Amino acid sequence: MKLLLTSGGVTNPSIHAALVQLLGKPVAECHALVIPTAQWGHPMCGPASVRGLVAAEPTWQNFSGLGWASLGVLELTALPSIGAERWVPWVRDADVLLVDGGDASYLCHWMRESGLADLLPSLNDTVWVGVSAGSMVMTPRIGASFVAWPTAADDRTLGVVDFSIFPHLDAFPGNSQAAAERWAADLGAPAYAIDEQTAISVVDGSVEVVSEGRWTKFGSEPEPVLR
Repeated sequence: MKLLLTSGGVTNPSIHAALVQLLGKPVAECHALVIPTAQWGHPMCGPASVRGLVAAEPTWQNFSGLGWASLGVLELTALPSIGAERWVPWVRDADVLLVDGGDASYLCHWMRESGLADLLPSLNDTVWVGVSAGSMVMTPRIGASFVAWPTAADDRTLGVVDFSIFPHLDAFPGNSQAAAERWAADLGAPAYAIDEQTAISVVDGSVEVVSEGRWTKFGSEPEPVLR
């Protein structure tokens, strides 16, 4: 898949241009499926925030509200009960999967349980746009400080990319640069801390940081391309 891993969505012209490049056509011509599943695992989310995401209310103008040709909902917790013959065509027909934030461990569980994780390697032309947990789930580990779901066995996630992500840099008191440095030291592996104006684009293993804000790279991963 082509990945656009963000903290806060498509928040500036640089990230928007990167999204259009990945899509290969304007946003207005693309059909999107939004995945709200991670929200159900987070104590600060619930029916009102899921409704806001799905209805593309102003808070989500940089994500579900970008002006897609169509916007459908893919709820991962429902998929095991309806059968792959129904939902797999929906995913294959979509140009982009919009994967919202919440709890990354919970999202990872349902990606595996639903079968979506197994489908990812075959989605060569699909763009994955993640916000917060929707980005973190694609990494190998989220770090112990981000594990909140009581059923999570550890901090491991899908490992589609080989670096970890600390989102919302400077956006909340607990997401300071010092907190990011402690988090990265505990991981001892390649990682990025990104703010709301930063995204990481990954295509065929090539990593590109797209930013009009602040970000920090930790670890020994090869230097990314900067835009």
